[in-house]
Amino acid sequence: MSEAGHVLAIDQGTTSTRAIVFDRRGVPAGIARREFAQHYPADGWVEHDPEDIWRDTVAVMREAVAEAGLGAADIAAIGITNQRETTVVWDRRTGEPVHRAIVWQDRRTSDLCRKLVEEGCGPLVRRKTGLLIDSYFSATKIAWILDHVPGARERAERAELCFGTIDSFLLHRLTGGRVHATDATNASRSMVFDIHRQDWDDELLALFRIPRAMMPEVLDSSAEFGATEPDLLGRAIPITGIAGDQQAATFGQACFEPGMVKSTYGTGCFALLNTGDEPVESRSNMLTTVAYRLDGRTTYALEGSIFIAGAAIKWLRDGLGIITHASQTDDMATRVPDSHGVYLVPAFVGLGAPHWDPEARAAIFGLTLDAGPAHIARAALEAVAFQTRDLRDAMVSDWSAAHTATSDALRVDGGMAANDWLCQFLADVLDLPVERPAVIETTALGAAGLAGLKAGVYRDQAALAGAWRCDRRFEPRMDAAKRGRLYDGWLDAVRRVRGER
Repeated sequence: MSEAGHVLAIDQGTTSTRAIVFDRRGVPAGIARREFAQHYPADGWVEHDPEDIWRDTVAVMREAVAEAGLGAADIAAIGITNQRETTVVWDRRTGEPVHRAIVWQDRRTSDLCRKLVEEGCGPLVRRKTGLLIDSYFSATKIAWILDHVPGARERAERAELCFGTIDSFLLHRLTGGRVHATDATNASRSMVFDIHRQDWDDELLALFRIPRAMMPEVLDSSAEFGATEPDLLGRAIPITGIAGDQQAATFGQACFEPGMVKSTYGTGCFALLNTGDEPVESRSNMLTTVAYRLDGRTTYALEGSIFIAGAAIKWLRDGLGIITHASQTDDMATRVPDSHGVYLVPAFVGLGAPHWDPEARAAIFGLTLDAGPAHIARAALEAVAFQTRDLRDAMVSDWSAAHTATSDALRVDGGMAANDWLCQFLADVLDLPVERPAVIETTALGAAGLAGLKAGVYRDQAALAGAWRCDRRFEPRMDAAKRGRLYDGWLDAVRRVRGER
């Protein structure tokens, strides 16, 4: 076991960057967080400034360690978890980005994706990567940068440029430019990584016109990734864990057995079902992805991705101005007996799984003169639960075709999971118990767990599973008729948004 008893997790998300120090029990000892600017250059375009993210990362690391009352000598290792698919291309020598990061929500390459689908490329991509062709993933974002930044393609061909998701960019910066790597979970979201061979695929790289020379080395999720520059925290600290945010949350929720399901509620909502060492091909528009890779052994998952969850609450605050803080939605939802027939379909950047409709746009249905802000706020929360049911029904259909049933509860995490009303409504709509963990920061906890395993802070996965604790279990209490009526109304609203009625 490591003498230093703490692990520092960097949780780089879509709207904020956090750092959390965890002790040997997986309990947070210090937390720091900073929001950063979102850039919207055109309709459907979303960008981040990588320099903002880097500055915030250094700041929150230092602040979290200080808040914990610790020094660099007390930190055994660092784990990184990150917003997936968000694409950065930077100069290998200087570390300077050649363009703002193109965020996973960005839809600028939808036309290219549609063209590739029409050309019949979908089966090839699906067979090798487990993904559907969509601008959500990294490949077409990389191609866009190479095509639109003068000289970028030529520089990439000469191995002068690096591609990476945010984890890889931060790793390069943290190690002083010595390491260009990622882990298997992040690689699996690129649309050019063969999840069966566990390597970049030359045929797909050629399809998307991406030079292999700019791709990072792919390591296990728990591995020796390098060490930080000493001046960042006072000494060189090993970086021994990396995973994309949803896979990190799966690990942090101790969903280690096939059939276990977790759902994370942040900017978007992402549900993952552990399928063990078997990659299950979906017939329901779910994604087949890497859950984590340890000691060269890959654990797979089925995933459903919802683009907008907490972002809809942010829109209530910043767009409509009907709330000043996200926590107000709990009170507003309980202030009215129901949503008064109001449905909000939050397709602000299109619809994700199982619809995969990039052209869909958000809409509110069922408004009457006596509908008010509380009904709209409640509808925004209800939409999160309805979308979760869309995902779970699809995943269970894929999994149950050849396996025993999934676990008897849904484990939830993320900022929205702190909302008691939402958790209860989830249980009611899913007709399934919902378990909220004692440590709700499970994304960061997963990164810490992966890093701590390699560093010797945590003994093994069984120890991590044994440390998982349930804070509250929400049992379903809605009658079947009401559940069916509410969900039918949701499906009708989705059809309307998609122009099917």
